[in-house]
Amino acid sequence: MEKYQDLVTRFIKYVKTETRSNEDSNTVPSTPSQVEFAKTLAQELRDLGLSDVKISPVSGYVLASIPSNLSPDVNVPTVGFIAHIDTADFNAHNVNPQIVKNYDGQAVIPLDADGKYHLDPAEFPNLKNYAGHDLITTDGTTLLGADDKAGVAEIVSAAAYLLAHPEIKHGLIRIGFGPDEEIGQGAQHFDVNEFGADFAYTIDGGPLGELQYETFNAAQAKVTLLGKDVHPGTAKGIMINALKLAEAFDGQLPTNEVPEKTDGREGFFHLLSLNGTVEEAQMTYIIRDHDRQAFEDRKQMLLDIAQKMNAKYPTPRVIVDVQDEYYNMREVIAKDMTVVEIAEQAMKQLDIEPAIFPVRGGTDGSIISFKGLPTPNIFAGGENMHGRFEFVSTQVMEKACDVIVAIAKLTAQHQA
Repeated sequence: MEKYQDLVTRFIKYVKTETRSNEDSNTVPSTPSQVEFAKTLAQELRDLGLSDVKISPVSGYVLASIPSNLSPDVNVPTVGFIAHIDTADFNAHNVNPQIVKNYDGQAVIPLDADGKYHLDPAEFPNLKNYAGHDLITTDGTTLLGADDKAGVAEIVSAAAYLLAHPEIKHGLIRIGFGPDEEIGQGAQHFDVNEFGADFAYTIDGGPLGELQYETFNAAQAKVTLLGKDVHPGTAKGIMINALKLAEAFDGQLPTNEVPEKTDGREGFFHLLSLNGTVEEAQMTYIIRDHDRQAFEDRKQMLLDIAQKMNAKYPTPRVIVDVQDEYYNMREVIAKDMTVVEIAEQAMKQLDIEPAIFPVRGGTDGSIISFKGLPTPNIFAGGENMHGRFEFVSTQVMEKACDVIVAIAKLTAQHQA
């Protein structure tokens, strides 16, 4: 780790600070812990010598610049690197990372002191990919927070390296660290003009080599079912059971188009929650598809089911509210693949095989790309994210730093 000597120390410091987001909050950022972390991060960037450091009052993003060290008459694109500071909704208090040196790729790694939780290659075959690596794990009681504090640490460490090595020529580099990615709200407030880049990358992926520019189209549907509750002894011809309406509604969706039965580019309906009584029930679905028309058809299917069910009653009993969340950023990026080609070239220069495949999810880059800033996603190293079995390789984190530096160098070779 001599090249990025503070990378691991920086990462461990970051993950020990609790920064979960809260979807029930109306503030930006959604939690005070993110506000405080952003302030600390902004000061760290100032201390490292970055320029234009500020916290956006609208989005809550920490923004900063690494000035160009090229001749003033050289005009090259401005590249941005983005990561998010919040973590998922799993216990994140008192994170106590453990480091397993020179893992052999076969051993079972004990996590907690009581021996209840382990990282076992029989259960997690991805461990076999890390023979010879130093792994950072949890202690079994919390998540780790590599999603996405690995990305934050990597961008900061790469920035420090570039500032310490002015012989590496690069144009203007913009950096952004945002809140509330895990609740799908942070990038909604991102200001492309304020950021001021020509293209960018989120450093928020998983294993070595991931390069993602195709995501789901995503929507959430809230279904309200209105029943009529009367005494069951005299209910014949009068009672309408909202829970039975919910059952009937869900029963009309394709049984095989659910997360547990789909992969690749196959879309799905996912019943996320069901709550209620005879009088009223609520269901929440998430709708996902890579294909835009299929995505629109899925949303329409819910509306059609509601219309069909409501036709049986004098007043509507099924109310569907569908809200889009993000779209497949391939629609934007495919118009000019330069941003992907630069990342591919950077990885290949470092003997990293790019792993390009459609993401069965989304990233902040999905929303930011549709705001006018093409932003594919690059690996940050985390595995088994969002829970107690999360881990990250320090060697892969260092490779992510290398890719950031290489992209900065390659961008300086393109004419703006």
